[in-house]
Amino acid sequence: MRSPSDVRPAADPHIVALCGSLRDASRTRIVLAEALAAARDAGATTELIDLRERDIPALDPDAPTPSDAAALADAVAGADAVLLGTPNYHGSYTGVLKDALDHLGRGEVGGATVGLVEVAAGSHPGPALAHLRGVCRTLNAWTLPLEVAVADSHTVVTEDGIADTDLTERVRRLGAELVRYAGVEHYPELAGPPGATGD
Repeated sequence: MRSPSDVRPAADPHIVALCGSLRDASRTRIVLAEALAAARDAGATTELIDLRERDIPALDPDAPTPSDAAALADAVAGADAVLLGTPNYHGSYTGVLKDALDHLGRGEVGGATVGLVEVAAGSHPGPALAHLRGVCRTLNAWTLPLEVAVADSHTVVTEDGIADTDLTERVRRLGAELVRYAGVEHYPELAGPPGATGD
């Protein structure tokens, strides 16, 4: 469980990314990997949780917590910032990411800094980001203003990486900002109460 004392500007921040794609050649996974590389360049340690490798069923509140769901909760609770990535499926995020988020709560996500990535095959990405932002708000997370929406992903994201320079820069900026603002909930405590000065 995350507590206020766990949320802090970390000297060595740890960033956890969740990939909400089950495709073997996932463009979402490629974009997340680029963001995490930028986070490492900014001084963080990183972990990519590939949900295709986890057995996380739809949430049944009456059933025991599956071991993979418990491990996911531990990983997210131990992160200083979280990166959520999803393909656009019918104007929203994927069912596998929904199932993963349903197994998480404010104890794991509340107070965390969160970055968002949506990857769309078409030319109108964006709805999944809005939906995920609403989920993060409900979980009391701090979602970064910067988000990444990838349009026409089949032309700009290949197995060799992201082909568009501007998009690459935006993705890497997101990774760096996850590090910069990790533990942001705790910042006002360091600055003192409103109106306080050092005099």
